[in-house]
Amino acid sequence: MRYTPHNYQAQATAFIETHPQAAILLGMGLGKTVITLTAIWNLLLDSFLVRRVLIIAPLRVARDTWPTEAAKWDHLAGLTIAIAIGAKQDRLDALARNAMVTVINRENVPWLVKQLGGAWSFDMVVIDELSSFKNHRAQRFKALTTVRSEINRIVGLTGTPASNGLMDLWAQFRLLDEGQRLGRFISHYRNRWFTPDKRNGMQIFTYKPRVGAEDEIYAAIGDITLSMRTTDHLQLPELTVTTTDVTLDDREREAYERLRDEMVLDLDGQVIDAANAAALSGKLLQLASGAIYDEHGNVIEVHDRKLDALEDLVEAANGQPLLVAYWFKHDAARICERFPEARELKTSRDIKAWNARQIPLALIHPASAGHGLNLQTGGHLLVWFSLTWSLELYQQTNARLYRQGQPNPVTITHLATHNTLDQAVLKALEAKDMTQAALIDAVTTELKENH
Repeated sequence: MRYTPHNYQAQATAFIETHPQAAILLGMGLGKTVITLTAIWNLLLDSFLVRRVLIIAPLRVARDTWPTEAAKWDHLAGLTIAIAIGAKQDRLDALARNAMVTVINRENVPWLVKQLGGAWSFDMVVIDELSSFKNHRAQRFKALTTVRSEINRIVGLTGTPASNGLMDLWAQFRLLDEGQRLGRFISHYRNRWFTPDKRNGMQIFTYKPRVGAEDEIYAAIGDITLSMRTTDHLQLPELTVTTTDVTLDDREREAYERLRDEMVLDLDGQVIDAANAAALSGKLLQLASGAIYDEHGNVIEVHDRKLDALEDLVEAANGQPLLVAYWFKHDAARICERFPEARELKTSRDIKAWNARQIPLALIHPASAGHGLNLQTGGHLLVWFSLTWSLELYQQTNARLYRQGQPNPVTITHLATHNTLDQAVLKALEAKDMTQAALIDAVTTELKENH
């Protein structure tokens, strides 16, 4: 296929080529994969500034999106790509190919660093979804830091760099510039731009930005950052976001309220204990969706209200494919039991079948399918069966259908159980306040209001 870049795509490609350290904050659907591959091709085969490139991506994106995009565009001909995922021998075989570009899933970064030892051979690294490196204590971050001095060019791609607040930015930019702009250590970053917020004596739980900190931080990283919003550059399809209320009967409501009030619920003689507000949040959201895990991991079914609502939506779709996002494993199991035609999107074959409109009811989990997958040709109707506190995963999942190339108006429907924590999550999503503090506060507020 012939590639005719939009002006913003050409600008982003040029930015990568002219900036050895680059943070590309691209809105969803702007084509970050082809933008980056074009820059890689130019750096490898035109200017010869790069010898070998490593791309780090979420597993399904590494397996499906990057190789598919590389093969799709005529101008990328000549670019050799190896996919280093799967079993150890498959990864070793991929490395042995010495391809121009090697793609690996982020979970295997520590393995790669250890495997190569002192023979690190990638002088350019691209991190697809840079936000997945926001935790400076994670093994993937620590491993990549040990070889950072061997990397001449590094690119971070994401649409949501600070979905949980400004504190997320430090680790991401520490990888990019080795601490030049935000400090070499997280303590430097905190001391400069934050003040203690929630604490217990000398123990500090959370920090809040100082007045003016946001502008100062963005100014500090501005020279290596290119930020583009989807709405500035694309004519996206019409979007409708709706909520279908689900109502519990008296018995189901009593079960929910007992768990909320006592943090202990006895269902069929099995005791479920939610020891703190965060754990209680998960239990309450499970119960709002219709089932809950006991202390042994067994599933106790409480109600089918959301399954009934989903059945109504399937009927209303009148044969049009429906994509359903779920959070708990028992959600997927119960959906598949009610709808035998349902199929989870896990493999490349699944994704191809969805895009060929061969799957009438598809299931995705936001954590595994939230980033990078192109699903817009398979349908335009998305249902959130159970909700997530993660703004990043929520937005990325929506963008699987609501993106460039979607030919139809998109409808996103939330199934929300009335007068439960579902409504607090929706409120937080709308306010774009997805911090852990928001989760705790929402649960605490619900407990206080109902005592």
